[in-house]
Amino acid sequence: MVQLNDLMKETNHDIYRIKTVARGPIGKLPLTDQMLRKSPSGDLFGLSQNVGMGWSPNELDGKQVLLLSTQGGLKDEEGNPLALGYHTGHWEVDLLMKEAANEVVKNAGIPFAAYVSDPCDGRSQGTPGMFDSFPYRNDAAMVYRRLIRSLPTRDAVLGIATCDKGLPAMIIALASIHDLPTVIVPGGVTLPPLYGEDAGKVQTIGARYANDELSLEEAAELGCMACATPGGGCQFLGTAATAQVIAEALGITVPHAALAPSGQGVWKEMARQSARAIIAMEKENLTTKDIITNDAIHNAMVIHAAFGGSTNLLLHIPAIAHAAKCDMPSLEDWQRINKETPRLVSVLPNGPDHHPTIRAFLAGGVPEVMLHLRELGLLKENVLTVTGKTLKENLDWWEQSERRIRMKAILEEADGINADDVIMSKEKAVRRGLTSTVTFPSGNIAPEGAVIKSTSIDPSRLDENKVYYHKNTVKVFTSEASAIEAIKSKQIQKYDIMIVTGCGPLGTGMEETYQLTSALKHLSYGKYVTLITDARFSGVSTGACIGHVGPEGLAGGPIGKLRDGDIVEVIIDAKNLQGSINFLGTEGNEVTPEEGASILKNRKTNPEIKPSENLPDDTRLWAALQKVSGGTWKGSVYDVDRIIEVLEAGEKALQNNHTFAISPDR
Repeated sequence: MVQLNDLMKETNHDIYRIKTVARGPIGKLPLTDQMLRKSPSGDLFGLSQNVGMGWSPNELDGKQVLLLSTQGGLKDEEGNPLALGYHTGHWEVDLLMKEAANEVVKNAGIPFAAYVSDPCDGRSQGTPGMFDSFPYRNDAAMVYRRLIRSLPTRDAVLGIATCDKGLPAMIIALASIHDLPTVIVPGGVTLPPLYGEDAGKVQTIGARYANDELSLEEAAELGCMACATPGGGCQFLGTAATAQVIAEALGITVPHAALAPSGQGVWKEMARQSARAIIAMEKENLTTKDIITNDAIHNAMVIHAAFGGSTNLLLHIPAIAHAAKCDMPSLEDWQRINKETPRLVSVLPNGPDHHPTIRAFLAGGVPEVMLHLRELGLLKENVLTVTGKTLKENLDWWEQSERRIRMKAILEEADGINADDVIMSKEKAVRRGLTSTVTFPSGNIAPEGAVIKSTSIDPSRLDENKVYYHKNTVKVFTSEASAIEAIKSKQIQKYDIMIVTGCGPLGTGMEETYQLTSALKHLSYGKYVTLITDARFSGVSTGACIGHVGPEGLAGGPIGKLRDGDIVEVIIDAKNLQGSINFLGTEGNEVTPEEGASILKNRKTNPEIKPSENLPDDTRLWAALQKVSGGTWKGSVYDVDRIIEVLEAGEKALQNNHTFAISPDR
């Protein structure tokens, strides 16, 4: 055990040179008679704080722009790590903050900066840390809102964020600030390694090694090279990249902002452009409520479908709409838009060519995809954006811009890739076999619905009509840990159907099960396995993986009543975006879907299903609050009016029960 003298030893005798008073800033605050008579004391003391932190008292009259970010980690003056962050996605956003702050100052503004860092879903995969991942989004959005309100003199807000939960939290927070100018600055993407694997595939080195498909030396080398640059979100169109794309589709970023390469000049310029936009918005009295409208939500859903985005955005876009007081998209809205909208983008993880996201940026990014979509009449071009122009005006500019030409030329020169092979016309996409993005199967296992990124099912597993069919007995797991152990110990075989239940909001905080989906994608037999779960998936997940099954097992859902050996039939029509997942009895006693529903109704929930013993109280509270607010199909939001209504009803019921219990008539 360390000795106290060793712990408290003094390495620098300067610690005894202690001052007890200081001169203080020189100058005078720009106070007026009216300010002293009418302003809150907090506004006046705020000026004292500003000069106390070093701002010139002669430069306190500018517009105040609050810069919020997810910055994590600590660097020295040369950019070397003094303390690591949680992930590359927030490691470099301080550089964006500095670029934006300097631009605000150039425009006679006063920048403020505050931070709420964010977790890494990749780092927490398969650990109890994942139980905090989705709930973090609601908590962080709340803290961001509190920080905004806690600077009462702010005139505008820039939100700078990158990754899976931090960026959705930031968008939700800013969407709720209806009467201020707000702009999102996406944190960009990291580059792929010159040799090796992307950050999605490399997360399967354990499963591949355990299945004798990778050597120890190969795993060590691949793991070292995967994050090729120190900043930005992962190189695939997962939740982080999709959230950047959605922010731009909503009109709350400058054009061609999503998926920029972190740390590079074009990325830094985007921060400066965003700062100029926020200054102009304040002058023109253009606020968030003018930009995030029902039509903007529509455009975001269309872009999600055209890119083939992460299914996690089915949780985040409704939450953004709720925060903006727009109409929350229904399941029918998602189905309609995915049927109308062709997928046009060929990137990781969907393919058919697995281009990293930097190539999607160079091919033209969101505005290039929008040019194709407006030809199809799928966009609402009348919406306003943070440029102060309509979407139509932005797209007209992009179509004729030098930037568009030069970005595509860079892609051709650097990687030998034609931009039209990354972002395609509808006709070319059809020829290449790209199918629409998302299907929402239902059936007696999922009476409230489920979701599968049907466009990412291995094409070899579809018949000539683009239908995936799988019928077999099931193997049931009541935790992700037991399921991944089964994969690593070779208990899962070709043509198995895996049921993973007890992993919804009530069980694990609706953990992300990328450990499972990534292993199945990159194991040789994985494309023949179907996974059905009440958990959610990473945005980089692919294959015959059906998630968000509702009701969840712990809420009495049928998925929680399945047993080993039950027969399940899965039908996914990837062309017409229809599907079903049904329990059909047991071997020797097959039944119809209707009969199966009746059997499940009368079955008891699997006694092995229970909330994880490591589930934090914070997550238990989140699960309860989002459940009474409408649950996952309503974006897992906090509907404050509904929560208060339920609490008051519960409190009244408890009081009545107490009164009944002590009645002398009993």
